[in-house]
Amino acid sequence: MARSTAGDRSGGGRKRAVPRSPRAVKQRLESLADAGVLDLPRAKPGLDDPEETPTADAASLPARAIPPASVSPKAPAKRGAKVSDAASRVAALEILRTEVAGCRACVHLAEARTNTVFGSGNPAARLCFLGEAPGADEDASGEPFVGRAGQLLTKIIEACTLTRDEVYILNVLKCRPPENRRPEPEEVANCRGYFERQIEAIRPEFICCLGTSAAQSLLRTDETIGKLRGRWFDYGPATVICTYHPSYLLRNPAAKRDVWDDMQHLMARMGIEMPHKGPGG
Repeated sequence: MARSTAGDRSGGGRKRAVPRSPRAVKQRLESLADAGVLDLPRAKPGLDDPEETPTADAASLPARAIPPASVSPKAPAKRGAKVSDAASRVAALEILRTEVAGCRACVHLAEARTNTVFGSGNPAARLCFLGEAPGADEDASGEPFVGRAGQLLTKIIEACTLTRDEVYILNVLKCRPPENRRPEPEEVANCRGYFERQIEAIRPEFICCLGTSAAQSLLRTDETIGKLRGRWFDYGPATVICTYHPSYLLRNPAAKRDVWDDMQHLMARMGIEMPHKGPGG
């Protein structure tokens, strides 16, 4: 179970094939090849049955040392990280991606979706950004955070002197809720095994929860984002910080200052030197 470590601040039926663009397939195959994965194992029988999908909680995550390096699937291994280790993470994520694509635990979401939205980025990232759920743009593309909120998140990441290829971005839910409403508790429970196993495969040192739903889902708390901000939490071996969701910033631009403060604290903890100005100056 997550715990705070610092002080305060603000059904059935036939499975449908998942549409995927040729460009997305090509990029994924190139990433796998660059990481040394030339042959992917198939998912274990039964794992695409939502009733048999194993789940994990924070306490079950292995308490192992986290490599300080970030290994991009399109770049050579850095700081001594082994390519074989990166390849094993990619393979584990690809198996899980296949399970997610076939999941129908939330029948109403499965029937309405265009694509499942698994996640994207560096499979050996030091930092993961965890959001709430896909929107219309994400459902159409199958990639997380590509709409207006995603473009703002990209600016925030770049202002931190990082790129999207260096971090990993995922959501609690893998399917878009109707009208972009907040995830229901049952939907979060159905997806918990997926996002927890993603994090377990990546083994990040840091997780940044974007918004109330992501923070409450990961940390198993009912506290609001206003009470969760400014505090550090443990999730397995990872250190967690919570901040406002980029979509909230689009509606409340004044909160960008708070998010920039959060990012400065996070980058300092990661040992990354930050510029004085935030995204947009």
